[in-house]
Amino acid sequence: MERKPKTTTSSNKKKRKTTTSTSSNKKKKRKATTTTPQSTPNPSLSDDLLLRKTTTSTPQSTPNPSLPDDLILLIIARVPILYYPILSMVSKSFRSLLSSPGLYKIRSLLGRMESRLYVCMDIYPLGKGPAWFTLCRKPDRTLSDKEEAMKSSGYALARVPFPHSPLVTNGNLVAVGSDIYNLGTPSNGKASSSSVWILDCTSHTWREAPSLPVELSTVTASVLDQKIYVAGWYKVDDDAPADHSMKNSFTVLDTTKTQQACDLVPIHCSLAQGKLIILSTCIGGKVYLGNWGIMVGYNPVEGSWENVGQAMSQYLLSDCYCEIDDVLYSLASDRVLRWYDPQVRTWSNVMGLVGLPKLPPDDPFVKMANYGGKLVVLWNRPHVSTDMLWCAEIALERRNTCEIWGKVEWYDPMVEVPTLVSINEALSATL
Repeated sequence: MERKPKTTTSSNKKKRKTTTSTSSNKKKKRKATTTTPQSTPNPSLSDDLLLRKTTTSTPQSTPNPSLPDDLILLIIARVPILYYPILSMVSKSFRSLLSSPGLYKIRSLLGRMESRLYVCMDIYPLGKGPAWFTLCRKPDRTLSDKEEAMKSSGYALARVPFPHSPLVTNGNLVAVGSDIYNLGTPSNGKASSSSVWILDCTSHTWREAPSLPVELSTVTASVLDQKIYVAGWYKVDDDAPADHSMKNSFTVLDTTKTQQACDLVPIHCSLAQGKLIILSTCIGGKVYLGNWGIMVGYNPVEGSWENVGQAMSQYLLSDCYCEIDDVLYSLASDRVLRWYDPQVRTWSNVMGLVGLPKLPPDDPFVKMANYGGKLVVLWNRPHVSTDMLWCAEIALERRNTCEIWGKVEWYDPMVEVPTLVSINEALSATL
C-alpha cells in the first residue's frame, strides 16, 4: 500500500506566515524594551550626556566584564569619596579607574565634589620621604563587643603610597582645588630652595612646576581666591653683615592662569629686613604676615598694607591654626581652642566642646585643619613602643557676634605608627 505524500494546503501556509510574523514582532518588541533608557537620579543631566561631556579615555581592562568602564565610572562617581581607599583595594582595574580624570569630571558635573583630608608626617626611620595618609571609612564588618562599647566612629587614616614624594617642611604645603602645592623645600643638603611641586590628588602623582623667583630658606604660605601667597627669608649678599644679608620675600602665585604666574610684591617696611616672617594666614579678604611681635595685613585688591598689632599673633606661635568660613581658629601651646575676631582684634574661647579629650600642652604633635567647613584636630598618644595618632571632628556654629560653639561629632584612634617624628601638615583637597 503506497503512502501518499503530505500536501501543504494554502491555509497552513498562511498560518505559518502569521506565526512567523507574530514571533518577529515579539522580537522587535523585546528589542525595543531592552533599549528603553533608564531614569537618572539627576533629571537635568542624563548619564548619556555625562558620558559625552567627559570624553577622557578610560582604561581598557574592565573590573566587571559585563559592564563597560564608562558605566562603572558613573556608578563610582556617586560613591562618597571616603570609600575610595577601600574601592582601590578591590583590584588593579579599580585603582586605575579611581585615578581617571574622567571620574572627577563626572563628580563635578553631578555636583558631588567633596573635601578629602590629607595628613603628611615624618616617621622614623627617616630617609624614605614623608608618609602621607588620607581619611577614609573602615570596611563594613561586625563590631566586637569591645568596639561596640567604645562606639567607634568607623573612620581611619589610610596610607597613600607615593613612589617619590618631595621632602616637606612645616608651613610649605597648601591646597588649591584638587592640587596640593609643596613650596620651596630644600633638598640635597641645600639650605634654601625655589622649587615648586604639585601633588595631583586625583591620580596621586607629583609634577614639577615653575620655580619661585628667589631661593627661600624659610617658607610660610596661605591661599586666597585661588592665589597662593608665599613669604620667607632669602639671602641677598654673602658678603654683607649678618643682619643685612637676609631679607623677606613676598610672592603671589596665580593658579588660575594656564602658565602659572609668580609676582613679587613690595613688602611692608616693618617686615622688609631683619624681621623673620614665620606666620601667614588669610581672612576677611586680606593676607596677614607676621612674627613674634609684628603682624601686618595686605589688601590684594588695593595693594595696601596696615599694621594690626601684636594681639593677632599671640596665639599663632604654636603653628597650630587654620581658617574656616573666614574665621581664624587656634590651638595655642595651652591647647585651648580659640577664635579671632578681626573687627575688635581680640581672641575668644570656643564654647561647648563637650567630650573632647584634654590635649597634651606644649606637645608639638598637634595639628588642625579645615575639613569641608568643620574643624579636624589631630594629636599623638604614645602607645607602648609605638605612637597612635588620634583625630576629632568638630562642627562649629556662630550663635551671635561674640560666641562660637563647637560640637564634637566623633573622635577615635586613626593609625598606629612606629615612631612619630613630626606632623608636617593636615589639609583638605576638593575632589
